[in-house]
Amino acid sequence: MSGIPHDHYEPKTAPEKWVESRLPIIGLVVSTLTIPTPKNLNWMWIWGIVLTFCLALQIITGITLVMHYTPDTTLAFSSVEHIMRDVNGGWALRYLHMNGASLFFIAVYAHIFRGLYYGSYKAPREITWIIGMLIFLLMMATGFMGYVLPWGQMSFWGATVITGLFGAIPLVGESIQTWLLGGPAVDNATLTRFFSLHYLLPFVIAALVAVHIWAFHTTGNNNPTGVEVRRTSKADAAKDTLPFWPYFVIKDLFALMLILVIFAALVGFMPNFLGHPDNYIEANALQTPAHIVPEWYFLPFYAMLRAITFDILFINSKLGGVIAMFGSIIVMFLVPWLDTSRVRSGRYRPRFKVWFWILVFDFFLLMWCGAMPAEQPFVIISQIGTLYWFSYFLIILPLLGLFERPLEQPETIEADFKAHYGEKASSGAATPAE
Repeated sequence: MSGIPHDHYEPKTAPEKWVESRLPIIGLVVSTLTIPTPKNLNWMWIWGIVLTFCLALQIITGITLVMHYTPDTTLAFSSVEHIMRDVNGGWALRYLHMNGASLFFIAVYAHIFRGLYYGSYKAPREITWIIGMLIFLLMMATGFMGYVLPWGQMSFWGATVITGLFGAIPLVGESIQTWLLGGPAVDNATLTRFFSLHYLLPFVIAALVAVHIWAFHTTGNNNPTGVEVRRTSKADAAKDTLPFWPYFVIKDLFALMLILVIFAALVGFMPNFLGHPDNYIEANALQTPAHIVPEWYFLPFYAMLRAITFDILFINSKLGGVIAMFGSIIVMFLVPWLDTSRVRSGRYRPRFKVWFWILVFDFFLLMWCGAMPAEQPFVIISQIGTLYWFSYFLIILPLLGLFERPLEQPETIEADFKAHYGEKASSGAATPAE
């Protein structure tokens, strides 16, 4: 598939020509900033810059925290307290890092659901979607391992419960569990392994982010209509697009600043709002907390794990829960092929909208159930929520494509932009999309 026609960077000054002939880094930056972007992007396209900021924040604060952290079970908890009490600005670094993970997951969930609604996974963007889901998986692994590092009660028992799930896998489960733990139980070897991987994986995520950006720069951005930018000529493409700089960069930075105001208030005034008080108690293998819960961003999948309380043929409930938890993520990998509709954007799919918003509600319902004790009525609600999650991807999406009658789509992005902002706005290059 050919790219969107646009002007390519040509170095003008002698230093630019010298650098460009040896390392075309200036051209790469300029082409990225000037890439033609659909002019009708709405505010749900701001999450990319928020995610980029979060990744940079986590890496920078993480590297600084590592300078004062000791990955040893006898010293880890006290080293975190040392950071909080004795290191200059240590409390701010830790709270930025801890709440930065929450902002990271808020942004990634908004990014994923936006992609699901507007069909950003459909051809030719399947690989872009899969890379994004791989980033999400690595984020989950990194977040889980980071939660273990403070070596509080919830850190220790959360690691014990989650790593114990791998033991349910037939034949190889116990070997995988022992390899993960570095021994028969959660101990010093576990902490050092998790510390090493927690430090490494963000750099792997950064590399995948670069590939993710490269992928959608090749195929072009999706947009709220799902209609592709015209590629017949540079003039037609210019009617559908605006340069990424300055229009969308300024818009994204404005949105980022608003989000950071809320984030700064959370860090400054209620930094432990999204945490668990038991994690300020040092890990004790002889005292089990009354209610073991992971961080809030794992709760929907934790609810699915606990929803399977019955055996299915030769699959026991423990293995069934593991299959449900990992399967709930795998179906999102497969959504480009499960969605059979010829229309990309949910804006023009009236029946799809209903089922999609039920899915969003289901996600938050499962999150609530995951935070509740494993007892009735939360178990039955989790089971209903889990059933709907899989039904949406495996049954509803494929059938909607066969029976749904979509609304008429605009012929071009330019036509959609004119419909929203009028002829004058469409002809004025200085008017960005809202």
